[in-house]
Amino acid sequence: MTLESLTGDAGRDRKRTPGARHSVRHGPRPEAGPEARPPAGVLLAAGAGRRLGRPKALLELAGERLVDRGVRMLGDAGCAPIMVVVGAAQVEVVGAVVVPNPDWRDGMGSSLRAGLAALPPGCPAAVVALVDQPGIPAAAVARLVAAYEAGARIAVATYGGAPRNPVLLRAAHFADAARAAVGDTGARGFLRARPDLVTPVPCDDIAVPDDIDTPEDLAAFRAAHPG
Repeated sequence: MTLESLTGDAGRDRKRTPGARHSVRHGPRPEAGPEARPPAGVLLAAGAGRRLGRPKALLELAGERLVDRGVRMLGDAGCAPIMVVVGAAQVEVVGAVVVPNPDWRDGMGSSLRAGLAALPPGCPAAVVALVDQPGIPAAAVARLVAAYEAGARIAVATYGGAPRNPVLLRAAHFADAARAAVGDTGARGFLRARPDLVTPVPCDDIAVPDDIDTPEDLAAFRAAHPG
Protein backbone atom coordinates (compact mmCIF):
# COMPACT_ATOMS: atom_id res chain seq x y z
CA MET A 1 0.00 0.00 0.00
CA THR A 2 1.32 3.42 -0.92
CA LEU A 3 -0.80 4.94 1.79
CA GLU A 4 -0.93 7.73 4.25
CA SER A 5 -2.10 6.81 7.72
CA LEU A 6 -5.77 6.36 8.49
CA THR A 7 -5.73 9.73 10.17
CA GLY A 8 -4.19 11.31 7.09
CA ASP A 9 -1.11 12.54 8.93
CA ALA A 10 1.75 12.83 6.48
CA GLY A 11 4.47 12.84 9.11
CA ARG A 12 5.76 9.34 8.55
CA ASP A 13 9.28 10.54 9.32
CA ARG A 14 8.39 11.24 12.94
CA LYS A 15 10.43 8.94 15.13
CA ARG A 16 9.94 7.56 18.57
CA THR A 17 9.98 10.19 21.32
CA PRO A 18 11.33 8.75 24.58
CA GLY A 19 9.68 9.60 27.86
CA ALA A 20 6.26 10.50 26.49
CA ARG A 21 3.50 10.78 29.03
CA HIS A 22 1.14 7.85 29.41
CA SER A 23 -1.86 9.89 30.45
CA VAL A 24 -4.93 9.69 28.24
CA ARG A 25 -7.43 12.53 27.86
CA HIS A 26 -10.81 10.94 27.35
CA GLY A 27 -13.64 12.42 25.34
CA PRO A 28 -17.29 12.22 26.39
CA ARG A 29 -18.27 8.92 27.96
CA PRO A 30 -21.22 7.22 26.27
CA GLU A 31 -21.64 4.77 29.13
CA ALA A 32 -20.09 3.73 32.40
CA GLY A 33 -18.52 0.48 33.46
CA PRO A 34 -16.32 -2.07 31.67
CA GLU A 35 -17.19 -3.34 28.21
CA ALA A 36 -18.60 -6.83 28.01
CA ARG A 37 -17.17 -7.67 24.58
CA PRO A 38 -13.72 -6.97 23.18
CA PRO A 39 -13.24 -4.81 20.10
CA ALA A 40 -12.61 -6.53 16.80
CA GLY A 41 -9.44 -6.01 14.79
CA VAL A 42 -9.33 -4.84 11.18
CA LEU A 43 -5.98 -5.14 9.40
CA LEU A 44 -5.75 -3.34 6.06
CA ALA A 45 -3.47 -5.43 3.85
CA ALA A 46 -4.77 -5.03 0.30
CA GLY A 47 -2.14 -2.83 -1.34
CA ALA A 48 0.22 -3.88 -4.12
CA GLY A 49 3.35 -2.27 -2.67
CA ARG A 50 4.33 -0.81 -6.02
CA ARG A 51 7.43 0.99 -4.73
CA LEU A 52 8.53 -2.20 -3.01
CA GLY A 53 7.82 -4.37 -6.02
CA ARG A 54 5.59 -6.81 -4.12
CA PRO A 55 2.53 -6.77 -1.84
CA LYS A 56 3.46 -5.63 1.65
CA ALA A 57 1.33 -8.31 3.29
CA LEU A 58 3.79 -10.94 2.02
CA LEU A 59 6.99 -9.23 3.17
CA GLU A 60 8.85 -11.13 5.87
CA LEU A 61 10.61 -9.83 8.94
CA ALA A 62 12.47 -12.34 11.09
CA GLY A 63 10.75 -15.14 9.19
CA GLU A 64 7.24 -13.78 9.77
CA ARG A 65 5.03 -12.20 7.11
CA LEU A 66 3.81 -8.69 7.86
CA VAL A 67 0.22 -9.90 7.62
CA ASP A 68 0.84 -12.58 10.26
CA ARG A 69 2.68 -10.07 12.41
CA GLY A 70 -0.29 -7.70 12.23
CA VAL A 71 -2.79 -10.41 13.14
CA ARG A 72 -0.62 -11.48 16.07
CA MET A 73 -0.34 -7.89 17.26
CA LEU A 74 -4.11 -7.38 17.26
CA GLY A 75 -4.77 -10.76 18.87
CA ASP A 76 -2.20 -10.23 21.61
CA ALA A 77 -3.97 -6.97 22.46
CA GLY A 78 -7.25 -8.82 22.95
CA CYS A 79 -9.03 -7.99 19.68
CA ALA A 80 -11.51 -10.56 18.41
CA PRO A 81 -12.48 -11.42 15.77
CA ILE A 82 -9.75 -10.19 13.44
CA MET A 83 -10.54 -9.30 9.84
CA VAL A 84 -7.76 -9.04 7.24
CA VAL A 85 -8.67 -7.08 4.12
CA VAL A 86 -6.74 -8.32 1.07
CA GLY A 87 -6.67 -7.32 -2.57
CA ALA A 88 -3.46 -7.31 -4.60
CA ALA A 89 -2.42 -10.71 -3.24
CA GLN A 90 -4.59 -13.62 -2.22
CA VAL A 91 -3.47 -14.44 1.29
CA GLU A 92 -4.34 -17.24 3.68
CA VAL A 93 -4.05 -16.20 7.30
CA VAL A 94 -4.33 -18.35 10.40
CA GLY A 95 -6.36 -16.83 13.21
CA ALA A 96 -8.22 -14.29 11.10
CA VAL A 97 -11.09 -13.89 8.67
CA VAL A 98 -9.85 -12.94 5.20
CA VAL A 99 -11.99 -10.25 3.56
CA PRO A 100 -11.43 -9.81 -0.20
CA ASN A 101 -11.61 -6.24 -1.47
CA PRO A 102 -12.18 -6.27 -5.24
CA ASP A 103 -11.90 -2.46 -5.25
CA TRP A 104 -8.47 -2.31 -3.61
CA ARG A 105 -7.05 -0.26 -6.50
CA ASP A 106 -9.36 2.60 -5.45
CA GLY A 107 -7.25 3.15 -2.33
CA MET A 108 -7.24 2.52 1.38
CA GLY A 109 -10.74 3.93 1.82
CA SER A 110 -12.25 0.97 -0.02
CA SER A 111 -10.40 -1.45 2.26
CA LEU A 112 -11.62 0.36 5.37
CA ARG A 113 -15.19 0.15 4.09
CA ALA A 114 -14.81 -3.54 3.28
CA GLY A 115 -13.32 -4.35 6.68
CA LEU A 116 -15.99 -2.50 8.64
CA ALA A 117 -18.78 -4.04 6.54
CA ALA A 118 -17.43 -7.55 7.23
CA LEU A 119 -17.62 -7.23 11.01
CA PRO A 120 -20.19 -9.50 12.65
CA PRO A 121 -23.48 -8.11 13.98
CA GLY A 122 -23.19 -6.84 17.52
CA CYS A 123 -19.49 -6.01 17.25
CA PRO A 124 -19.08 -3.14 19.72
CA ALA A 125 -15.92 -1.56 18.34
CA ALA A 126 -12.93 -2.17 16.07
CA VAL A 127 -9.23 -1.36 16.07
CA VAL A 128 -8.07 -0.50 12.56
CA ALA A 129 -4.38 -1.03 11.78
CA LEU A 130 -2.16 -1.01 8.68
CA VAL A 131 -0.11 -4.02 7.62
CA ASP A 132 2.92 -1.90 6.69
CA GLN A 133 3.60 -0.54 10.18
CA PRO A 134 5.46 -3.35 11.96
CA GLY A 135 6.76 -0.92 14.57
CA ILE A 136 3.32 -0.87 16.19
CA PRO A 137 3.29 -3.46 19.02
CA ALA A 138 0.37 -5.05 20.84
CA ALA A 139 1.04 -2.71 23.77
CA ALA A 140 -0.02 0.29 21.68
CA VAL A 141 -3.28 -1.39 20.70
CA ALA A 142 -3.80 -2.36 24.33
CA ARG A 143 -3.69 1.32 25.25
CA LEU A 144 -6.46 2.05 22.76
CA VAL A 145 -8.49 -0.83 24.15
CA ALA A 146 -7.99 0.49 27.69
CA ALA A 147 -9.22 3.91 26.58
CA TYR A 148 -12.26 2.25 24.99
CA GLU A 149 -12.99 0.31 28.16
CA ALA A 150 -12.77 3.59 30.09
CA GLY A 151 -15.41 5.12 27.83
CA ALA A 152 -13.63 6.59 24.79
CA ARG A 153 -15.79 6.74 21.68
CA ILE A 154 -12.87 6.97 19.28
CA ALA A 155 -9.28 6.38 20.42
CA VAL A 156 -6.36 7.43 18.24
CA ALA A 157 -2.69 6.66 18.84
CA THR A 158 -0.60 9.83 18.83
CA TYR A 159 3.12 10.45 18.38
CA GLY A 160 4.57 13.81 19.35
CA GLY A 161 0.97 14.96 19.74
CA ALA A 162 0.09 14.10 16.13
CA PRO A 163 -2.62 11.50 15.38
CA ARG A 164 -1.47 8.43 13.47
CA ASN A 165 -2.31 4.72 13.74
CA PRO A 166 -3.87 2.54 14.97
CA VAL A 167 -7.39 3.88 15.48
CA LEU A 168 -10.24 2.44 17.53
CA LEU A 169 -13.84 3.18 16.51
CA ARG A 170 -17.01 2.36 18.39
CA ALA A 171 -19.71 0.69 16.32
CA ALA A 172 -21.87 3.82 16.47
CA HIS A 173 -19.31 5.52 14.23
CA PHE A 174 -18.65 2.74 11.69
CA ALA A 175 -21.13 4.13 9.15
CA ASP A 176 -19.81 7.70 9.34
CA ALA A 177 -16.20 6.54 9.05
CA ALA A 178 -17.07 4.35 6.06
CA ARG A 179 -18.86 7.19 4.29
CA ALA A 180 -15.85 9.43 4.74
CA ALA A 181 -13.39 6.77 3.52
CA VAL A 182 -12.71 7.85 -0.06
CA GLY A 183 -9.52 7.22 -2.01
CA ASP A 184 -6.52 7.02 0.31
CA THR A 185 -7.93 9.35 2.96
CA GLY A 186 -9.17 6.59 5.24
CA ALA A 187 -11.02 7.98 8.24
CA ARG A 188 -9.22 11.33 8.08
CA GLY A 189 -12.21 13.46 7.09
CA PHE A 190 -14.47 11.99 9.74
CA LEU A 191 -11.91 12.29 12.54
CA ARG A 192 -11.09 15.88 11.64
CA ALA A 193 -14.76 16.80 11.45
CA ARG A 194 -15.52 15.32 14.88
CA PRO A 195 -12.61 16.10 17.21
CA ASP A 196 -15.11 16.11 20.08
CA LEU A 197 -15.34 12.33 19.76
CA VAL A 198 -11.61 11.64 19.71
CA THR A 199 -9.52 10.54 22.68
CA PRO A 200 -5.78 10.94 21.94
CA VAL A 201 -3.69 8.06 23.28
CA PRO A 202 0.07 8.84 23.46
CA CYS A 203 2.17 5.92 22.20
CA ASP A 204 5.52 7.60 21.58
CA ASP A 205 7.32 5.54 24.18
CA ILE A 206 6.30 2.12 22.90
CA ALA A 207 5.62 2.37 19.17
CA VAL A 208 7.08 3.69 15.91
CA PRO A 209 4.41 4.36 13.24
CA ASP A 210 6.75 4.54 10.25
CA ASP A 211 5.42 2.90 7.07
CA ILE A 212 7.42 0.45 5.01
CA ASP A 213 6.93 1.88 1.52
CA THR A 214 10.29 1.32 -0.18
CA PRO A 215 13.19 -1.14 -0.15
CA GLU A 216 15.14 1.47 1.81
CA ASP A 217 12.41 1.58 4.48
CA LEU A 218 12.51 -2.20 4.75
CA ALA A 219 16.30 -2.26 5.04
CA ALA A 220 16.24 0.44 7.71
CA PHE A 221 13.64 -1.42 9.77
CA ARG A 222 15.60 -4.67 9.55
CA ALA A 223 18.77 -2.87 10.61
CA ALA A 224 17.01 -1.31 13.60
CA HIS A 225 15.33 -4.58 14.57
CA PRO A 226 17.82 -7.40 13.87
CA GLY A 227 16.51 -10.91 14.36
